[in-house]
Amino acid sequence: MAVTPAKARGAQVSDNGFLPMTRAEMPAKGWSDLDVLILTGDAYVDNPSFGSAMIGRVLENLGLRVGIIAQPDWKDIQSIQGMGAPRLFVGVTAGNLDSMLSNYTAARHRRKDDVYSAGGVPGRRPNHAAVVYSQMARRAFPGVPVVLGGMEASMRRVAHYDYWEDKLKPSIMADAKADVLVYGMGESAVRELVARLRAGNRDFSGIRGTALFLGGKATAEADLSDCLILPSWEDLQADKTHLMRLTKVGEAQQTPYSGKRLVQMHGNRALLQEAPAFPVDGPELDALYELPFMRLAHPSYKQPVPGFATIKDSIIVSRGCPGGCTFCGLGFHQGKFLSSRSQESVMKEIRKLTEADTFRGTVSDLGGPTANLYGAKNGHAPECQKCHRPSCLWPSICPIFGIDEKAGLDLLRGARSQPGVKHVFVQSGIRMDVALRTPEYMKELVQNHVSGHMKVAPEHMDPSTLRRMRKPAGDFPAFMEKFFDLSEQAGKEQYLVPYFISSFPGCTEKEMGAVESFLKEEKWNLQQVQDFIPLPMTGSAAMYVTGLDINTGQPIPVVRGAGDRERQKRMLRPNPVGETRVTGSRRRMASAEFCPGAQMDTVD
Repeated sequence: MAVTPAKARGAQVSDNGFLPMTRAEMPAKGWSDLDVLILTGDAYVDNPSFGSAMIGRVLENLGLRVGIIAQPDWKDIQSIQGMGAPRLFVGVTAGNLDSMLSNYTAARHRRKDDVYSAGGVPGRRPNHAAVVYSQMARRAFPGVPVVLGGMEASMRRVAHYDYWEDKLKPSIMADAKADVLVYGMGESAVRELVARLRAGNRDFSGIRGTALFLGGKATAEADLSDCLILPSWEDLQADKTHLMRLTKVGEAQQTPYSGKRLVQMHGNRALLQEAPAFPVDGPELDALYELPFMRLAHPSYKQPVPGFATIKDSIIVSRGCPGGCTFCGLGFHQGKFLSSRSQESVMKEIRKLTEADTFRGTVSDLGGPTANLYGAKNGHAPECQKCHRPSCLWPSICPIFGIDEKAGLDLLRGARSQPGVKHVFVQSGIRMDVALRTPEYMKELVQNHVSGHMKVAPEHMDPSTLRRMRKPAGDFPAFMEKFFDLSEQAGKEQYLVPYFISSFPGCTEKEMGAVESFLKEEKWNLQQVQDFIPLPMTGSAAMYVTGLDINTGQPIPVVRGAGDRERQKRMLRPNPVGETRVTGSRRRMASAEFCPGAQMDTVD
C-alpha cells in the first residue's frame, strides 16, 4: 500500500521540488539521511491545506532535511524504513481527518472512497492511524523520539468517546507510546521541539500546545499544584456522566491567554496538557503561507487526489473559529481566536496561483473555517483575554468581538482585480448572523462572488436543538430573503446549498418536524442530509454519551438506534432527487451535498 514511484527503481532522479518520499529522491537534494521523517495517513499533497505539508515546509525552513512517507503499509514495518532513521524525530499524523471518520460513515459502514487518497481509493490508512503509525515508528526506529500531531491526536488527547467503537477510550497517548503530543496548529510547538533536540535536550516539558503522558515515577515527582484536575480515566469508567465536566473544563481552558494546565490521571500515570499555544498572526502567519509549496500532489500519483482537486485553486485567508458549535472540533484544534493574513500576502499567493498551467482564471475559494470573518478580531482586548466562554458568537455576538467589514470588502475586490483572474468565489461557508450585520460585504459577496450556489448551514430550525448546537435561531429566513433580493438586483439566478443535521442529541421526530415543515413550506427537496456523528472531545459527544443538555445539565432524549436515525433522515428527504427549482417562485434552492463530519468541512 505504500506509494513507490516508478523512478525509484532506476537511477537517481532530479530534484522535483517536493519533500522526498523515497530514498531515490534524496541524492538530488544532496542528502544521505534525514533529520525528520513524517508519516501521514493522507496522500502527499504539497499544499498548505494539508497539515503534513505545512509542518514539513516549516521544518525545511529551519534548515532540516525532511522526508514524508504517505500512507505506508501498516502491515509491513519496512514500508517506513526506506529513508533510514531520522536524526531528530519521527512525526506522526493520521491526516487531515480523524482516521475513523475517514473510514466509516455515521451508520458505521465502511466508506466507499477516501477523498485524501489518490483516486479516492479507500483502505489505505488503518483505523486509529495515529496509534498504528506511532507504534510502527517506535519499533522501526528504537531510541528516536516520536512526535504525535494532527487532528486525530488533537481531538483524542484526553480520554474521549469513540462513536465507531461505541465506547470510552483513554488518552491516545496511552496506546500510541509517543514521546510528546502536539495539539492544535503545531508550528510554534514544533519549532520549540526542534530547538531542544538540536541542543541535545530531550526534555519536552513546558511547551505550549503539547501534552505528555508521564510515567508513574515522573507523575509522583511532578509539581502539579498549578494544574486543573480533570475527571480521571477511572472516574469515567465508573460514571460516564463525568464526560460532561471533562468536556466543559477542556472548552473553558482552550485559551492561550488565561488557560490552565490540565491533568488527567490514568491509574498512577498523569496525562499533562500544557496551555494552548498562542495563535500565529501578522507577518509570521503570512510567512507560513509563503513557504515554497508546490501546490500539487506528488508526481508519483497516477490519479488525482479528490480532496485536493476541490481546493487546488483556493486560498486560505484566515485561521481559528470563534463559533464554539458543539458538533465541531475546530475550536479545539485551530482554537477560537482568529488570525488573518495580510491582503498583500493573499494577493501574492493569487498571483502565484495564476502562473500554474492548470489555472483557468477562477479562484475557487477565499476562505478558512468561516470565510466572512476575515479581518475580525477577538483576543485583542483585556476582557477577551480573561474570558473562558467557548463561543464569541453565541448566544449572541459579543460586543467586544471586532467585525471588520472593510477588510472583507477590500479582500474580495482586490482578489478579482488581479491579472489573469476572471472569477473569485467564496465556498468555505459564512456566518449568517455576521453577514446580516455587514450589508455592504453581503451585497459584494452575493452579487460578485457566488458561483451560482452558496453553502449555508442553518443546521436545524428547532430553537431548543439550535441552543444545544450553540447556533443562533431565526437568522436563516432573514438571510434567505436578503440573498434572493441581492441576487435579483444583480439579475442572477442563484441557489442556496443548505446543511441540516438529523439525530442531534435532544432531537426527536417532534423537533425534526420543525425542519420538515420548513422544507415543505418552501417546497425545498433535499438530496442528502448530514447524519449526526459525535466526534471525539466535542460538546455534542458529551451530550450523546451522558444524555444531558450541555447548557442546563438536564436529561435529554438521545436517538441511537439505526431505525430511529433513518426515520429522521427520511423526514428531510422523503424523495431523494436532484436539484429542485420552484417554477414561479424566486426562492431557488439547491439540494444539499453530503457533509461527512464537522472536523474539516463544517460551514457555519
